[in-house]
Amino acid sequence: MISALPFDDFRSLMRRLPPADERAGDGVRALLGRLDKPAGSLGRLEDIAAWLATWSGRVPPSVNRPLMAVFAGTHGVLARGVSAHGPDWTARRVELCAAGGAAISQLCLASDIGLKVFDLALHLPTADMTAEAALDERACMATMAFGMEAISGTDLLAIGDIGAGNSTVAAAIALAMNGGTADDWVSVRQHEGAAMLSRRRHAVEDAVALHRHHLGDPLEALRRLGGREFAAIAGAIVAARMEKVPVILDGLAAFAAAQVLHALEPEALRHCLLAQLPDTPGAAGIAARLGLTPLLDLAASHGEGVSAAVAVGVVKCSAMAVAGMAATLR
Repeated sequence: MISALPFDDFRSLMRRLPPADERAGDGVRALLGRLDKPAGSLGRLEDIAAWLATWSGRVPPSVNRPLMAVFAGTHGVLARGVSAHGPDWTARRVELCAAGGAAISQLCLASDIGLKVFDLALHLPTADMTAEAALDERACMATMAFGMEAISGTDLLAIGDIGAGNSTVAAAIALAMNGGTADDWVSVRQHEGAAMLSRRRHAVEDAVALHRHHLGDPLEALRRLGGREFAAIAGAIVAARMEKVPVILDGLAAFAAAQVLHALEPEALRHCLLAQLPDTPGAAGIAARLGLTPLLDLAASHGEGVSAAVAVGVVKCSAMAVAGMAATLR
């Protein structure tokens, strides 16, 4: 039930985030010390196992029902010519995922990961953020609530996105959250050229200038600049924390949503891992401020959460290695 002041409900929830289960994390670290191996020899796999236990509460750590959640949205800012693709491209990618022909489909099969792709009203683009707020408060919160309900039945959540134009939206949120200039945050592929870069830069500048008096509130930045996939991802991240589900983030929308949540509550992302840095300027500095160290460096800019799917495999391996070795202890 969304109240007349929906963002107030969400802010109240953010003040009640469960703390880490430090006892479980310490339990895994103690277990690692008893295994028949040199101390620290598994490197970051040991840190991942302790992180998994800390946020799931399970010792030894385990991953039994991983879920890849891909959120897809369309954006009114596409009217500014900021993408080589139109809204129909997003719908085609969603259909390809459903048919098993997308990269993420095959990666999930390879690592036995459940895959859900969420079509967030693809037929109804958000408003153009350079002319008006992308979403009103109730619509933004309703989409966040949808994301919160999307994570049921999993014990490790990986998040990805699909959305033509969402790199421009992500750049606008980064500018609002971090300052600087549009050039610090706007990304462009080699084949797109200077004209595309110029259109994206101007769209980001215009959007942030239009909404500048409201951007001190992170949730206002999310609804005025963001899209449905950004809002749903923010909701999913918070719901996972409430339900003791560790999270793996991947892609521009997840990275932008993480910035919004961190601005609301600096401890909000402690249950999250970052699969890899997004392919965008300034990403390394933002990740450092968020306390997120990338797990992988695949140089993958495909989207859909492909790096997160690979990262799930790494997390599963860390849990299985520790649990399997512990089972041999006498």
